[in-house]
Amino acid sequence: QVQLVESGGGLVQPGGSLRLSCAPSGSIFSIYNMGWYRQAPGKQRDFVARISNGGNTNYADSVKGRFTISRDNARNTVALQMNSLKAEDTAVYYCNAVIATLSTNPPEVYWGQGTQVTVSS
Repeated sequence: QVQLVESGGGLVQPGGSLRLSCAPSGSIFSIYNMGWYRQAPGKQRDFVARISNGGNTNYADSVKGRFTISRDNARNTVALQMNSLKAEDTAVYYCNAVIATLSTNPPEVYWGQGTQVTVSS
């Protein structure tokens, strides 16, 4: 069984920064795309950023120029550096990964439990 554990959330003032990280664990054979989604109160879960196993990145328009996604393939982790945070960024942030195991073919999408990010003065 694969698990994704997020960390790094918290309360930050507008204009501040936070760095989220996600660490998969379990019987992992291969990890493909990894990414971050967020869900604000009363809204659907929206795409934020993703990174392929080859390092190609994609961002939602609302976070371009402010957020940076990266991955450490040696540790199988993915991070989201969030700068110039706004109140509109307040949400629960979820780690997402496409992972293949010996019992999952084709690869399946996995989700973390989420970490709260609150931007407020």
